[in-house]
Amino acid sequence: MPTSQMPLISIIIPVKNEGDNVRSTITSLLNTRTTYPYEVIVVDDASTDNGCHFLQGHRQNEKIKLITTEGIGAAAARNLGVNHARGNYFIFCDAHLSFENFWIDRMMELILTKKADGVAPGIASMTEPHKIGYGQNLNQKLEISWYPKPTGPAPVAILPGGCFLVTREAFMKVGGFDRGFRIWGFEDIEFSIKMWLFGYTCLVQPSVKILHLFRQVHPYTIAHEHIYYNMLRMAYSHFNEQRIEAAKKLVLYANASEIADDVLTCGAAAQRVRYTAQRKFDDNWFFQKFQIPF
Repeated sequence: MPTSQMPLISIIIPVKNEGDNVRSTITSLLNTRTTYPYEVIVVDDASTDNGCHFLQGHRQNEKIKLITTEGIGAAAARNLGVNHARGNYFIFCDAHLSFENFWIDRMMELILTKKADGVAPGIASMTEPHKIGYGQNLNQKLEISWYPKPTGPAPVAILPGGCFLVTREAFMKVGGFDRGFRIWGFEDIEFSIKMWLFGYTCLVQPSVKILHLFRQVHPYTIAHEHIYYNMLRMAYSHFNEQRIEAAKKLVLYANASEIADDVLTCGAAAQRVRYTAQRKFDDNWFFQKFQIPF
């Protein structure tokens, strides 16, 4: 396909207090080779460290667009980036990554050959690059675990939020990231479950390796209540009654009943009805498919 006919890729990078990581991530991105045209949309969600300051009034590379917000949270920041995206393919990236040549091309192969609607790369630790995970699964506590390297492209339960590619069509059909989520937590898990339930396919492309900075501490404050809220909103949106009760039992540092009431007050029941009418598979199918003991 001639370069002039290659589809535009929109790379969406949400940022909150990432410091110099933003510059190094974008520098790595701009210095890696690809045959695809792309744009970069940086969503600075009320950072207080001036980490995106170098992009203000940025004119050296018109590929980059900076959007600033007032603290809308991780899910909403990603959705806002999509609202400004012109491409038919979205790549969501953390602001602390390092890329390799033709990483976009090898991920797009699975999309253009209709093998997948969402694609994750192998993701390695920046400090220990020999440690690589190839997509994620869930355990009995809805915690993530990494898959070992498959022999080729393979289905994964969860597209890691640190970096994944999805078609505009699939993203819009599933409604994007949950529009009721708060601050941080479960964005990629809920989105991936929704992709599978709605009949879309998520694969890992093991021929691609992205380096990711894994941190012990978040660069901004996250409350237990926000994580629990997002988890229970996900449960009420997609799970059967038994699994909703199991999710409530995972709430250890807050009042599960109060959070559940809050979730229902904020429209999760109506969302559940909409999703049930649209989806092709139920949660039993998903948990059985990926052998998740929950």
